[in-house]
Parts: sequence; structure tokens; C-alpha cells
Amino acid sequence: MLGRVVSHQTMEKECPMIRSINAWSVPPAWTFEQVFENVAKAGFEAIELNVDAKGVSLHALTMDTTAEELKCVKDLSRQHNLPVTSISTSLYGDKLGGPGRDRRDQARVLLEKQLEYAEALGADGVLVVPGGISEDWSIQAAWGTAQESIAAMRSLIEGAPAKVGVENVWNRFFMSPFDMVRFIDGLRMNNLGAYFDVGNVAVYTQPEYWIEILGQRIVKIHVKDYQAGGVDAKAFVNLMQGGIRWRRVVRALKQAGYDGALTAELGLIPAAPDYLLDITNEALRRIIAMGQEEDI
Repeated sequence: MLGRVVSHQTMEKECPMIRSINAWSVPPAWTFEQVFENVAKAGFEAIELNVDAKGVSLHALTMDTTAEELKCVKDLSRQHNLPVTSISTSLYGDKLGGPGRDRRDQARVLLEKQLEYAEALGADGVLVVPGGISEDWSIQAAWGTAQESIAAMRSLIEGAPAKVGVENVWNRFFMSPFDMVRFIDGLRMNNLGAYFDVGNVAVYTQPEYWIEILGQRIVKIHVKDYQAGGVDAKAFVNLMQGGIRWRRVVRALKQAGYDGALTAELGLIPAAPDYLLDITNEALRRIIAMGQEEDI
């Protein structure tokens, strides 16, 4: 079917979704200054930072990041007109759902840090990962423990200025959008929603189906593409190089009332960083513009 694509100017006026990228998608040897300079130069409108273990990269937040270091990051954000849209992390593992009180305590400390950093940097969302399934810990046990863990943090979550989004990752925890809805709604918690990763469901279903069901529960979005017929992480590709039906995805997001950042999370894709930034920003621009196309 033919369609008409509106201009960038019209798209930016009518569609509030913005182009963002996760800091995992740039070289770990880049400093915060290099990250903000190069990401802004490529044309992105926001960035997502990550809380990682020490030594992972020169631009990672850690559990020991100081107030002074946060101020420096905030100054870079202002200098380059590149707001921090959200705070992700690689540190949850099985902390939200695995056995043992120590895991729950670690999860609380981690979330406290994420929310602290989000407030300092002006981010309006943080990412958490529930799970914990193993050979000795069933999905029923992990589900109950994850809900108990998050419920115990009710006052922390509901009192935070940033929204908390649980993400669908490849840990066998959320196998359908109905799982995600049941988990979120079962907690009945203000400020808790879905951090939906479009690419993470493409191996077995269409992401627009999830968006339709998650609806206004969606607080943040990760985007990456996936090759049709793929069976593992090697099938992830850059945006618009796979089989995701982006026009349907964007329209579903608009129908759900989502008006935030589309954050490209492309850490698994090998590519020259400067090239990756340019083509990813342009792909995001085209994807967002698809929501303004009119079928004729």
C-alpha cells in the first residue's frame, strides 16, 4: 500500500516521541564527556545511562557514584542539550525473584540508587528486571518472591519522582503481555509500570500486540530490530534492518498514549560506533515519522 510521509518539521511538531540511545551502545572507553558530545552531535534528543559494576565502562554510573560526579554529568547534559531520560542497569540478575533475603536487600539498595541518580539527573524513569528462575527455583516461586520484593518497596516507589518500569528481558519471566499485565496490576502500585522492549519479544510474537495489551501501563520503551526466523541474540540487528513492523509499533504506541523516548538499546550489535550512532538516529527519525504517514 502506498503512503505519504510528512516532513521532519511536521513530524516533530505533531509527534512528541523523541530519539534516545542507551549508553551501552557506545564504546566503553568513551568518557562521559565524549558520550554526551558524540551522541548529541549525531542528533539524538536524549540518552539513557546505566548503573554497572565498577570497571565496565568509563561512562557507567556505579553504586559508588558521588553527588559531585552526578553534578558533572548533569552539567554535561545541560551543555549538550541532551537530557537523561532514564536510568537502566545490568545489576539486577536474580535479585528480584531469586531465593534469599540478601537478594531482596540488594535489590532495594540498587533501586534506591537508581532513583537517587534519576532525581539528580532529571530522568523520569528507571528500569528494573524481575526474574530469578533457575533449575532449583520455579517460575511460581520467582513470581511470588518478585512481587513480594517489589511490594516491600511500595513507599520507595510511590514516593519517587521517577516512574519505575519492569522490563521484559530474556529470562523466561514474562512470556506474554498478559503475564506482564498480571504482574503489574497485581501489585496495585502507583508509579509502577512496564518498561517494554520491542525487540525482546520479536522472536515469538509481534511487539504491537504487546503494546495494545499493555496500553497506558507503558512508562518507557527500548527499541532494537530482530531478523525474522532468528532464534538467539545473534539475530538482533540495528533498527529497520530486521522484521519488526515499525509503522504498526508506532501507531500502537500512539493509541496507548505513549509520548516519551524511544531508546535504542543496541549493545549486542557490532558496528563502528560513529556509523552506528548516525544510522541509528536516522532510523529512529524514520520510525517516528511512520506514525504520521497517511495511507492512500
